[in-house]
Amino acid sequence: MAVDKEKNRQVLVTFTNEQLKRIEDYQFENRIPSRTEAIRDLVDKGLESAK
Repeated sequence: MAVDKEKNRQVLVTFTNEQLKRIEDYQFENRIPSRTEAIRDLVDKGLESAK
């Protein structure tokens, strides 16, 4: 799937193995279809809580 560069930007992020496991556990527990969606959801929740 192509990225709409007008609305989105791609970034390369490196996670530790433990972080990736926690992300994948979160994805599975919340029935999120893709790892990318799970990461975006976690980032949004973190940004909201930082307000």
